[in-house]
Amino acid sequence: MLKRLLKHRWIDHGDVRRALPLATEQALEAQVKASESHHSGEICICVEAGLPLSYLWKKLRARQRALTLFGKLRVWDTEANNGVLIYLLLADNAIEIVADRGLNNRVSAEQWQGVVERLREHLGQGRFQEGLHQAVLEVDRLLSEHFPLAPGQSNPNELQDRVILL
Repeated sequence: MLKRLLKHRWIDHGDVRRALPLATEQALEAQVKASESHHSGEICICVEAGLPLSYLWKKLRARQRALTLFGKLRVWDTEANNGVLIYLLLADNAIEIVADRGLNNRVSAEQWQGVVERLREHLGQGRFQEGLHQAVLEVDRLLSEHFPLAPGQSNPNELQDRVILL
């Protein structure tokens, strides 16, 4: 417990910024924006250094934090219930993808696990931009397959496209 607590307090916003420099953040924001121009889904990327103390005391993990942020960031609040949160927790090297019921009911657990494993491979090699770029491409493909925009239709952009850094 003490080791985990220290690890989560040691890693900070500077570590997040080193993993995702401003240029990477801007490139991902542009990619999310472009992605949402051909499907009705919403993609949110959130990168957090370490868990809040309350999570550590309760021995909660990245999944619980991702589910909480899914609600706090209102990813669940899209008209077609097709928002997706890509969450990275640097202190635990954890990756979580939380999809709203509209998309999650159409995508298998194995497909989601594949996206996570490919992202984990990139992150393990320190290639955050490439890994997140690939993950957004894969989520984009799933959203485009299940929630394509009709000709002339536009996505009202229900969530911010910027990467959330915590």
